[in-house]
Amino acid sequence: MIVTNVESVSGKQIVEHYGLVQGSTIRAKHVGRDIMAGLKNIVGGELKGYTELLVEARKEAMARMVAQAEEFGANAVVNVRFSTSSVAQGAAEILCYGTAVKVQ
Repeated sequence: MIVTNVESVSGKQIVEHYGLVQGSTIRAKHVGRDIMAGLKNIVGGELKGYTELLVEARKEAMARMVAQAEEFGANAVVNVRFSTSSVAQGAAEILCYGTAVKVQ
């Protein structure tokens, strides 16, 4: 599966459009990570626990989007974007979406 954030795949032609595909996940903060983040706020620096949480969330959302594209018979997803939103105190949704296509 080719996944790209541009509107086409270099060297390939889009021969079929399947439409919008998306994948999402909602992740909540971890108490242990909150304590460490509070300490980091005092001294500064990267909040590695939250960085790892967001990396995992993006991977999960993208995997779900790719699975939906495969169900349509697509072999590529173009114009991929990520979006986040707060859904509850301490929880956020990561949404990954794009256009499922067939290229050759």
